[in-house]
Amino acid sequence: MFEHKKIQDLNDFFAELNNRRDNGVYFYRINGYNEQIRDFVERYYEEARLSGVIIEGRIPNPDEKNLSYYGEIMGMNFQMSAEFIEVSLRKWLPRMNAYQRETVAASIYSSLEAIQKTGKNENMTRNAYIKFMCWLYYRFERIVNQLGKNKIPKILYEGEISKYELILISILSNAGCDAVLLQYKGDAGYLQLDPRSAWSDNLCLPGMTAFPDAFCLKQVQEEWAERISRERLYGRKPQVQNCTNAWITGDIFQDIKTNARNRGSDPGLFYNCFCRINGVEDKLTYINELYQFQMEIKNSGRGVLILENAIVPPAVDEISAVKRGVYSRQDQMLLDLSGNIRYAADQELQCLMRKAFVDVLLDTGKKPGINLNKLTNKAVYLICWLRRFQAELFSGWRQPEISLCIYFGGCKNDNEALFMRFLARLPVDVLILVPNLNISCCLQDDFLYEINYPDSLAADRFPRETADIRIGTAAYHAERELDTLIYQDSGLYRDQQYSRANAVTLQTMYEEIAILWKQELKYRPNFSIINDIVNMPVVFAKVSGVKNSDVPEYWRDIKRMLGEDTLFIGAVPYISSMNANPVKAYAAEFFKNGRLQKNRIKAHPGYQYGYLREEIQDYLLEKLQVLIDRKSIKGTFVNGTEYTIISIALNMPKNILRQIQRFDFTKKNPKAVYISTTEELISLEDAILMAYLNLIGFDVVFFVPTGYQTVEQHYNGKLMEEYQIGEYLYDLKVPDFDKVSLHSHQGWVNRLFKRGT
Repeated sequence: MFEHKKIQDLNDFFAELNNRRDNGVYFYRINGYNEQIRDFVERYYEEARLSGVIIEGRIPNPDEKNLSYYGEIMGMNFQMSAEFIEVSLRKWLPRMNAYQRETVAASIYSSLEAIQKTGKNENMTRNAYIKFMCWLYYRFERIVNQLGKNKIPKILYEGEISKYELILISILSNAGCDAVLLQYKGDAGYLQLDPRSAWSDNLCLPGMTAFPDAFCLKQVQEEWAERISRERLYGRKPQVQNCTNAWITGDIFQDIKTNARNRGSDPGLFYNCFCRINGVEDKLTYINELYQFQMEIKNSGRGVLILENAIVPPAVDEISAVKRGVYSRQDQMLLDLSGNIRYAADQELQCLMRKAFVDVLLDTGKKPGINLNKLTNKAVYLICWLRRFQAELFSGWRQPEISLCIYFGGCKNDNEALFMRFLARLPVDVLILVPNLNISCCLQDDFLYEINYPDSLAADRFPRETADIRIGTAAYHAERELDTLIYQDSGLYRDQQYSRANAVTLQTMYEEIAILWKQELKYRPNFSIINDIVNMPVVFAKVSGVKNSDVPEYWRDIKRMLGEDTLFIGAVPYISSMNANPVKAYAAEFFKNGRLQKNRIKAHPGYQYGYLREEIQDYLLEKLQVLIDRKSIKGTFVNGTEYTIISIALNMPKNILRQIQRFDFTKKNPKAVYISTTEELISLEDAILMAYLNLIGFDVVFFVPTGYQTVEQHYNGKLMEEYQIGEYLYDLKVPDFDKVSLHSHQGWVNRLFKRGT
């Protein structure tokens, strides 16, 4: 039989027999946890899976079928002798050789002797013998014929072991097996069976703590299965892997400038940096230092990719160029789509790209709310962006070169963050710069190294050329800081402080409209600013009937709402389908696959809004997309109404554009008053324009003395609040409001009594 030896290092378990001291075996129990033990358990689990036995929980006692089969083959006779046991093993486990039978028989006999010495009678000893024989046949048959060979079989037991299980594992250990007991609840239960630790040794290592609650062999098995699956998805594994940030000093700009050959000496690693810098160290020098930094990198001949504020989503032609199928499983999708990643100039880089692709998507697939369809879309985005930027990063690339990607402004969505994480697993230094502390970057990654500075700088462009460099004086930055103190969460706002807003339609009483009409938006109920987006409470209403049938007072009430910032429409329709519209011919070209082609629109010679402020242009296009997406207008995505919406929204009259150009989202908003006094139908074009102006932030009120259906016939659902204020009157003539007096000719007594009736 084999002697139990003590290990000097956990790696001793994996040495073959002829390389071990004194040709011994190891039987240890593990009652605590650290990273070294975790790594050991994973490796030992793999060894036991390949050439051993893994026991999760108790070994079931032989059932009636097991005992019946044993009795049929072996009979129920028993003799307390090593010779009887050896002869029985030859018949019961015929694959064992003579040496193995002799060793196991001697070990069983020795254990049965020990059982008898505890006072067990012959019948109890026989029952123990039969139990051991059944367990050997049903649970350990695969390892008994490996005993005595140079590669030592392994037993891995998880849980609280019982007396007879411990005896059997001791039998096998004495016959030539290594054994490990994983005891998550500690050693107390074991020591009741073996108080002097005669059968096994307790493993003691520095820094051991209690096992984590989630740790178990099932978890190890799942991680092993995932690792095997990953390796299958990788195809040919790369020869090198990333060493990210472990080598850096913390002076990031200097670290990135360090030559790749001077970063580390292990030929199996490439040394890259993955860092985000929030805020700025020195406002006066920041922009100039960035310019000098990127010039040094470019002059060194390295590949450089600079992204600003947003990564343009893949275009339709980019997406259609990705070969893909219909998938029912995640691994099937990843294996197929990874075939789109090719870099013929260097096979090692291609392997790195595919491995990084698989790794980040498998990690993303574990997040809540991510289904196969969403993960496939993210995978397609990664491939499209890699193809788009591959030349800038890797043209002429050779090991061990490291390219550089700078993202100025930070990741705005999960797809951008995923792309940065992907690049950070390639031979690329990824540097994310967020100088404006009012802007947040959504990227999260265990590899990411982060630096935070207290000062903020509102810079919107990376200084690629000298023309991009704008350096503020100390006084300029002091003024900006004062601005922040004054206008941050104070209820005071700079002119045009915000460039994004959402309109929220108010539900009010009719009498409140006149009050709200004169108020700045910031004073209205439910006004708020969240993440630099203004929520604007606006009026979108239809007023039906004439209060008290008092026509002169009706016109006076309307005149009080007219001003220089009011779009007044007194004749139906304002825009007819017969009106010339130069945008109509290009509407189909401007809209593909449910999305506005914003860059194409801006670059088109038929685009009419190029003279507006850039942020206003972006705002108008954003609200146009919202109007289409909401399907507020009947016929959208049914009969091509979306193209009519585009042609109307991109062909607004100059007077409306001027109102929008000067619109400040925190102050008084522009207005629109539309009067319909006859049976003439309001056109679809007018309905589109009014709904669009409402989304932009206009107060819009329709006055319909007849109470007829007008604009609502073109809307899906209830977009407006409707107020019934009095009797319906017909055939009213819209007056010349320049001649309408705001003063009633009735005496105050008559007005008082009339209001009371």
